[in-house]
Formats: sequence, C-alpha cells, structure tokens
Amino acid sequence: MADCSGRRAILAYMYKTDKGDWMLYNRQVELNGGRQQTIYFFSRGAPKSGKPAELPTGYTVRVAENTGLPFLKKA
Repeated sequence: MADCSGRRAILAYMYKTDKGDWMLYNRQVELNGGRQQTIYFFSRGAPKSGKPAELPTGYTVRVAENTGLPFLKKA
C-alpha cells in the first residue's frame, strides 16, 4: 500500500491474547561494540520509543505459558 507521496505505508502487526491486544514495535539500539541492531517488542500502549512494525519475515508469534505474553520466535 502506498500513500499519495509514493511511500509505502507500514501496517503494524496486532496480536490478541487473554491479557489484551498487543501491537508489535521495533527500534534501533546500539550494542556495546557500537553495532546497530533492530529489536522487536510487543506493547499494549504506546511505548516511549519505537515505531509500529510489520511481522518480520521468518518469525512467528508465540505466547509464553507462564506469563501469557506474546514474543517472536524464528520459524
């Protein structure tokens, strides 16, 4: 999907659990060696930092048995 400027619109990935509706976000972090890495996380509300994200290719969503919280797992 593209908006009027020709840029592709990001559709955030949503996941529903017994604990509520979760949206997938990502953000860039700098590791100790100076390398940049993208991390993905679920949040029910708007986080302090991060952008809504699509489900990354090659990953599935699982729910932790002990907490009921969603997380990403390589397929």
